[in-house]
Amino acid sequence: MSLRIAINGYGRIGRCFLRALKESPLRDSLSVVAINEPADIASMAYLTRFDSTHGRFPGVVEVRGESLLIDGQAVAVSHATTPEGVDWRALGVDLLVEASGRYSRRDELDAFLAAGVPRLLLSHPGHGAEDVDRTVVFGVNEDLLIGDERLVSAASCTTNAVVPVLATLDAAFGIDHALLTTLHSVMNDQPPIDGYHHSDLRRTRSAMQSLIPVATGLARGVVRLLPQLAGRVEAKSIRVPVTNVSAIDLVATLKRPVSVAEIDAALHRAIAERYAGQLCWSNEPHASVDFIHSPYSAIVDGGQTRISGPHLANLLIWFDNEWGFANRMLDVAACWGRRAGLLGESVDQSV
Repeated sequence: MSLRIAINGYGRIGRCFLRALKESPLRDSLSVVAINEPADIASMAYLTRFDSTHGRFPGVVEVRGESLLIDGQAVAVSHATTPEGVDWRALGVDLLVEASGRYSRRDELDAFLAAGVPRLLLSHPGHGAEDVDRTVVFGVNEDLLIGDERLVSAASCTTNAVVPVLATLDAAFGIDHALLTTLHSVMNDQPPIDGYHHSDLRRTRSAMQSLIPVATGLARGVVRLLPQLAGRVEAKSIRVPVTNVSAIDLVATLKRPVSVAEIDAALHRAIAERYAGQLCWSNEPHASVDFIHSPYSAIVDGGQTRISGPHLANLLIWFDNEWGFANRMLDVAACWGRRAGLLGESVDQSV
Protein backbone atom coordinates (compact mmCIF):
# COMPACT_ATOMS: atom_id res chain seq x y z
CA MET A 1 0.00 0.00 0.00
CA SER A 2 1.42 3.39 -1.02
CA LEU A 3 0.25 6.86 0.00
CA ARG A 4 -0.52 8.84 -3.18
CA ILE A 5 0.90 12.34 -2.79
CA ALA A 6 0.64 15.46 -4.95
CA ILE A 7 2.74 18.62 -4.67
CA ASN A 8 1.35 22.12 -5.19
CA GLY A 9 4.22 24.53 -5.87
CA TYR A 10 7.44 23.04 -7.19
CA GLY A 11 9.98 25.50 -5.81
CA ARG A 12 12.74 24.85 -3.29
CA ILE A 13 10.65 22.86 -0.78
CA GLY A 14 8.53 21.11 -3.40
CA ARG A 15 11.59 19.85 -5.26
CA CYS A 16 13.42 18.96 -2.04
CA PHE A 17 10.37 16.98 -0.89
CA LEU A 18 10.49 14.86 -4.06
CA ARG A 19 14.28 14.50 -3.90
CA ALA A 20 14.24 13.63 -0.17
CA LEU A 21 11.63 10.95 -0.81
CA LYS A 22 13.93 9.42 -3.45
CA GLU A 23 16.66 9.06 -0.80
CA SER A 24 14.38 8.12 2.12
CA PRO A 25 13.39 4.71 3.53
CA LEU A 26 9.85 6.00 3.05
CA ARG A 27 10.16 5.79 -0.76
CA ASP A 28 8.41 2.41 -0.75
CA SER A 29 5.46 3.80 1.24
CA LEU A 30 4.94 7.27 -0.26
CA SER A 31 4.55 8.00 -3.96
CA VAL A 32 4.42 11.40 -5.71
CA VAL A 33 1.81 11.03 -8.46
CA ALA A 34 1.11 14.66 -9.43
CA ILE A 35 2.69 18.13 -9.35
CA ASN A 36 0.98 21.45 -9.94
CA GLU A 37 3.37 24.25 -10.85
CA PRO A 38 2.85 27.31 -13.11
CA ALA A 39 6.30 26.91 -14.71
CA ASP A 40 6.68 24.98 -17.97
CA ILE A 41 7.38 21.27 -17.77
CA ALA A 42 10.79 21.48 -19.46
CA SER A 43 12.02 23.87 -16.78
CA MET A 44 10.55 21.65 -14.07
CA ALA A 45 12.42 18.65 -15.43
CA TYR A 46 15.67 20.59 -15.73
CA LEU A 47 15.52 21.92 -12.15
CA THR A 48 14.71 18.44 -10.89
CA ARG A 49 17.75 16.98 -12.63
CA PHE A 50 20.20 19.70 -11.60
CA ASP A 51 20.28 21.56 -8.29
CA SER A 52 22.95 24.12 -7.38
CA THR A 53 22.75 23.20 -3.69
CA HIS A 54 21.97 19.47 -3.58
CA GLY A 55 23.60 18.34 -6.81
CA ARG A 56 22.33 16.05 -9.55
CA PHE A 57 19.13 14.10 -9.03
CA PRO A 58 19.97 10.48 -8.10
CA GLY A 59 17.81 8.98 -10.82
CA VAL A 60 16.42 9.50 -14.32
CA VAL A 61 14.08 12.42 -15.05
CA GLU A 62 12.33 12.65 -18.43
CA VAL A 63 9.41 14.48 -19.99
CA ARG A 64 6.64 12.53 -21.69
CA GLY A 65 3.74 14.65 -22.82
CA GLU A 66 2.30 16.38 -19.76
CA SER A 67 4.02 14.03 -17.32
CA LEU A 68 7.42 13.85 -15.70
CA LEU A 69 8.88 10.36 -15.67
CA ILE A 70 10.86 9.85 -12.48
CA ASP A 71 12.79 6.59 -12.89
CA GLY A 72 10.03 5.47 -15.23
CA GLN A 73 7.16 6.39 -12.90
CA ALA A 74 4.71 8.90 -14.40
CA VAL A 75 3.99 12.06 -12.41
CA ALA A 76 1.09 14.05 -13.85
CA VAL A 77 1.88 17.75 -14.27
CA SER A 78 -0.58 20.66 -14.30
CA HIS A 79 -0.05 24.41 -14.40
CA ALA A 80 -3.04 25.86 -12.53
CA THR A 81 -2.75 29.09 -10.56
CA THR A 82 -5.71 28.51 -8.23
CA PRO A 83 -6.60 25.61 -5.89
CA GLU A 84 -9.72 24.77 -7.88
CA GLY A 85 -7.80 24.74 -11.16
CA VAL A 86 -6.83 21.08 -10.69
CA ASP A 87 -9.22 18.14 -10.46
CA TRP A 88 -7.46 16.58 -7.48
CA ARG A 89 -10.25 14.06 -7.01
CA ALA A 90 -9.70 12.62 -10.48
CA LEU A 91 -6.00 12.17 -9.69
CA GLY A 92 -6.86 9.89 -6.75
CA VAL A 93 -4.65 11.86 -4.38
CA ASP A 94 -4.53 10.81 -0.71
CA LEU A 95 -2.58 13.89 0.43
CA LEU A 96 -1.51 17.19 -1.12
CA VAL A 97 1.68 18.93 -0.03
CA GLU A 98 1.05 22.70 -0.30
CA ALA A 99 4.57 24.01 -0.95
CA SER A 100 3.81 27.23 -2.82
CA GLY A 101 3.58 29.21 0.43
CA ARG A 102 0.71 31.26 -1.03
CA TYR A 103 -2.12 29.92 1.12
CA SER A 104 -2.31 30.02 4.92
CA ARG A 105 -5.85 31.13 5.89
CA ARG A 106 -8.69 28.67 6.45
CA ASP A 107 -10.86 30.01 3.61
CA GLU A 108 -7.96 29.74 1.16
CA LEU A 109 -7.10 26.22 2.29
CA ASP A 110 -10.72 25.10 2.19
CA ALA A 111 -10.64 25.77 -1.57
CA PHE A 112 -8.28 22.80 -1.95
CA LEU A 113 -10.64 20.57 0.01
CA ALA A 114 -13.59 21.69 -2.11
CA ALA A 115 -11.56 20.80 -5.23
CA GLY A 116 -11.20 17.18 -4.06
CA VAL A 117 -8.13 17.17 -1.82
CA PRO A 118 -8.83 14.84 1.13
CA ARG A 119 -5.81 15.93 3.21
CA LEU A 120 -3.64 19.04 2.92
CA LEU A 121 -0.15 19.25 4.44
CA LEU A 122 1.28 22.78 4.58
CA SER A 123 5.01 23.48 4.26
CA HIS A 124 4.49 26.61 6.35
CA PRO A 125 2.47 27.64 9.42
CA GLY A 126 -1.20 28.44 9.20
CA HIS A 127 -1.89 32.16 9.48
CA GLY A 128 -3.43 31.48 12.89
CA ALA A 129 -3.65 28.35 15.02
CA GLU A 130 -7.34 28.13 14.10
CA ASP A 131 -6.60 28.04 10.36
CA VAL A 132 -5.39 24.41 10.49
CA ASP A 133 -6.62 21.35 12.35
CA ARG A 134 -3.17 20.57 13.72
CA THR A 135 0.37 21.94 13.68
CA VAL A 136 2.86 19.08 13.89
CA VAL A 137 6.59 19.08 14.58
CA PHE A 138 7.61 15.49 14.05
CA GLY A 139 9.37 14.07 17.10
CA VAL A 140 7.58 16.53 19.38
CA ASN A 141 3.80 16.17 19.03
CA GLU A 142 2.95 13.82 16.14
CA ASP A 143 1.15 11.64 18.69
CA LEU A 144 -1.70 14.20 18.52
CA LEU A 145 -2.50 13.17 14.93
CA ILE A 146 -5.56 10.94 14.99
CA GLY A 147 -6.09 10.57 11.25
CA ASP A 148 -9.32 12.44 10.60
CA GLU A 149 -7.66 15.85 10.18
CA ARG A 150 -8.07 17.63 6.84
CA LEU A 151 -5.61 20.53 7.26
CA VAL A 152 -2.23 19.97 8.92
CA SER A 153 0.80 22.25 9.03
CA ALA A 154 4.35 20.93 9.42
CA ALA A 155 5.19 24.33 11.00
CA SER A 156 8.42 25.85 9.64
CA CYS A 157 12.05 24.87 9.30
CA THR A 158 13.00 27.15 12.19
CA THR A 159 10.24 25.83 14.47
CA ASN A 160 11.30 22.25 13.72
CA ALA A 161 14.89 23.19 14.52
CA VAL A 162 14.40 24.98 17.82
CA VAL A 163 11.39 23.35 19.52
CA PRO A 164 13.14 20.05 20.40
CA VAL A 165 16.00 22.00 21.98
CA LEU A 166 13.69 24.35 23.90
CA ALA A 167 11.55 21.41 25.06
CA THR A 168 14.68 19.65 26.32
CA LEU A 169 15.97 22.70 28.20
CA ASP A 170 12.56 23.42 29.70
CA ALA A 171 12.06 19.84 30.88
CA ALA A 172 15.56 19.59 32.37
CA PHE A 173 16.08 23.05 33.87
CA GLY A 174 12.97 25.19 33.33
CA ILE A 175 13.03 28.23 31.03
CA ASP A 176 12.24 31.67 32.43
CA HIS A 177 12.76 33.55 29.15
CA ALA A 178 14.30 32.85 25.77
CA LEU A 179 15.49 34.99 22.86
CA LEU A 180 15.98 33.33 19.47
CA THR A 181 17.98 34.95 16.68
CA THR A 182 17.76 33.11 13.37
CA LEU A 183 20.62 33.57 10.90
CA HIS A 184 18.76 32.42 7.81
CA SER A 185 20.06 31.79 4.31
CA VAL A 186 18.65 33.92 1.50
CA MET A 187 15.17 33.18 0.17
CA ASN A 188 13.42 33.79 -3.12
CA ASP A 189 11.59 36.87 -1.84
CA GLN A 190 14.95 38.69 -1.95
CA PRO A 191 16.51 40.10 -5.15
CA PRO A 192 20.15 39.50 -6.16
CA ILE A 193 20.48 43.27 -6.67
CA ASP A 194 18.41 46.14 -5.26
CA GLY A 195 14.93 46.26 -6.77
CA TYR A 196 11.36 47.49 -6.34
CA HIS A 197 9.49 44.33 -5.45
CA HIS A 198 8.55 44.22 -1.77
CA SER A 199 6.63 46.32 0.76
CA ASP A 200 9.29 45.47 3.36
CA LEU A 201 11.94 47.96 2.31
CA ARG A 202 14.77 45.86 3.74
CA ARG A 203 13.81 43.10 1.30
CA THR A 204 14.31 45.43 -1.64
CA ARG A 205 18.06 45.24 -0.94
CA SER A 206 20.53 42.88 -2.56
CA ALA A 207 20.42 39.48 -0.85
CA MET A 208 24.08 38.72 -1.49
CA GLN A 209 25.60 42.00 -0.31
CA SER A 210 24.16 42.50 3.18
CA LEU A 211 22.95 40.97 6.39
CA ILE A 212 19.25 41.89 6.32
CA PRO A 213 16.89 41.84 9.33
CA VAL A 214 13.41 40.56 8.46
CA ALA A 215 10.22 39.90 10.39
CA THR A 216 9.66 36.41 11.80
CA GLY A 217 6.75 34.55 13.38
CA LEU A 218 9.03 32.05 15.11
CA ALA A 219 8.02 33.05 18.64
CA ARG A 220 4.34 32.43 17.81
CA GLY A 221 5.28 29.12 16.23
CA VAL A 222 7.16 28.02 19.33
CA VAL A 223 4.25 28.85 21.61
CA ARG A 224 1.84 26.83 19.44
CA LEU A 225 3.97 23.78 20.22
CA LEU A 226 5.11 24.73 23.74
CA PRO A 227 2.23 26.76 25.21
CA GLN A 228 3.88 26.78 28.64
CA LEU A 229 6.36 29.31 27.21
CA ALA A 230 3.69 31.86 26.25
CA GLY A 231 4.90 35.38 27.02
CA ARG A 232 8.45 34.17 27.62
CA VAL A 233 9.86 33.74 24.10
CA GLU A 234 10.87 36.38 21.58
CA ALA A 235 12.55 36.03 18.21
CA LYS A 236 14.18 37.97 15.41
CA SER A 237 15.65 36.92 12.08
CA ILE A 238 18.55 38.10 9.96
CA ARG A 239 19.00 36.90 6.37
CA VAL A 240 22.64 36.15 5.60
CA PRO A 241 24.27 35.90 2.15
CA VAL A 242 24.56 32.12 1.85
CA THR A 243 22.29 30.01 -0.35
CA ASN A 244 21.49 27.27 2.17
CA VAL A 245 21.92 26.20 5.82
CA SER A 246 20.81 28.43 8.65
CA ALA A 247 21.48 28.75 12.36
CA ILE A 248 19.64 29.79 15.51
CA ASP A 249 21.45 31.63 18.28
CA LEU A 250 19.46 30.62 21.36
CA VAL A 251 19.74 32.59 24.60
CA ALA A 252 17.76 31.33 27.58
CA THR A 253 17.48 32.28 31.21
CA LEU A 254 17.02 29.03 33.12
CA LYS A 255 15.21 28.52 36.39
CA ARG A 256 18.09 26.77 38.11
CA PRO A 257 21.88 27.06 37.94
CA VAL A 258 23.37 25.01 35.14
CA SER A 259 26.71 24.09 33.58
CA VAL A 260 27.73 23.38 30.00
CA ALA A 261 28.27 19.74 30.94
CA GLU A 262 24.71 19.49 32.31
CA ILE A 263 23.26 20.99 29.12
CA ASP A 264 25.27 18.55 27.00
CA ALA A 265 24.10 15.63 29.14
CA ALA A 266 20.45 16.70 28.88
CA LEU A 267 20.70 16.96 25.09
CA HIS A 268 22.40 13.57 24.80
CA ARG A 269 19.61 11.98 26.86
CA ALA A 270 16.94 13.68 24.78
CA ILE A 271 18.51 12.46 21.54
CA ALA A 272 18.84 8.90 22.82
CA GLU A 273 15.35 8.74 24.32
CA ARG A 274 13.22 10.81 21.94
CA TYR A 275 14.83 12.76 19.11
CA ALA A 276 17.26 10.29 17.53
CA GLY A 277 16.06 11.02 14.00
CA GLN A 278 15.47 14.74 14.42
CA LEU A 279 18.13 16.17 16.73
CA CYS A 280 21.90 15.74 16.61
CA TRP A 281 24.81 16.99 18.72
CA SER A 282 28.33 17.58 17.46
CA ASN A 283 31.54 18.95 18.89
CA GLU A 284 33.42 19.31 15.59
CA PRO A 285 34.72 22.76 14.49
CA HIS A 286 31.88 23.35 12.06
CA ALA A 287 31.09 25.85 9.35
CA SER A 288 27.59 26.12 7.90
CA VAL A 289 28.49 24.36 4.64
CA ASP A 290 29.05 21.15 6.65
CA PHE A 291 25.29 20.77 7.03
CA ILE A 292 24.15 20.97 3.42
CA HIS A 293 21.92 17.94 2.82
CA SER A 294 21.66 17.10 6.52
CA PRO A 295 18.35 15.29 7.18
CA TYR A 296 18.21 16.39 10.83
CA SER A 297 15.87 19.10 12.06
CA ALA A 298 18.76 20.56 14.04
CA ILE A 299 22.37 19.96 14.99
CA VAL A 300 23.49 21.50 18.28
CA ASP A 301 27.07 22.79 18.02
CA GLY A 302 28.51 21.52 21.31
CA GLY A 303 31.63 23.64 20.95
CA GLN A 304 29.55 26.85 20.99
CA THR A 305 27.52 26.36 24.18
CA ARG A 306 28.20 29.09 26.72
CA ILE A 307 27.08 29.93 30.26
CA SER A 308 27.12 33.50 31.63
CA GLY A 309 26.51 33.47 35.36
CA PRO A 310 24.67 30.45 36.72
CA HIS A 311 21.39 30.88 34.82
CA LEU A 312 22.05 32.37 31.37
CA ALA A 313 22.69 29.80 28.63
CA ASN A 314 23.62 30.35 24.98
CA LEU A 315 23.46 27.60 22.31
CA LEU A 316 24.12 27.54 18.58
CA ILE A 317 21.82 25.33 16.47
CA TRP A 318 22.55 24.53 12.81
CA PHE A 319 20.01 23.23 10.28
CA ASP A 320 19.64 22.71 6.56
CA ASN A 321 16.49 24.78 6.18
CA GLU A 322 15.60 22.95 2.94
CA TRP A 323 16.62 19.33 3.33
CA GLY A 324 15.97 18.85 7.04
CA PHE A 325 12.49 20.34 6.76
CA ALA A 326 11.65 18.31 3.64
CA ASN A 327 12.51 15.15 5.58
CA ARG A 328 10.27 16.17 8.48
CA MET A 329 7.42 16.75 6.02
CA LEU A 330 7.93 13.20 4.77
CA ASP A 331 7.75 11.97 8.36
CA VAL A 332 4.53 13.88 9.04
CA ALA A 333 2.95 12.63 5.80
CA ALA A 334 3.76 9.00 6.64
CA CYS A 335 2.56 9.36 10.23
CA TRP A 336 -0.69 10.96 9.07
CA GLY A 337 -1.16 8.22 6.48
CA ARG A 338 -0.76 5.56 9.15
CA ARG A 339 -3.20 7.22 11.54
CA ALA A 340 -5.72 7.55 8.70
CA GLY A 341 -5.42 3.83 7.98
CA LEU A 342 -3.81 4.37 4.57
CA LEU A 343 -0.44 2.86 5.51
CA GLY A 344 0.56 -0.10 7.62
CA GLU A 345 2.04 0.39 11.08
CA SER A 346 5.38 -1.07 9.94
CA VAL A 347 6.33 1.96 7.81
CA ASP A 348 10.02 2.71 8.37
CA GLN A 349 10.53 6.33 9.48
CA SER A 350 14.21 6.08 10.34
CA VAL A 351 16.49 8.77 8.92
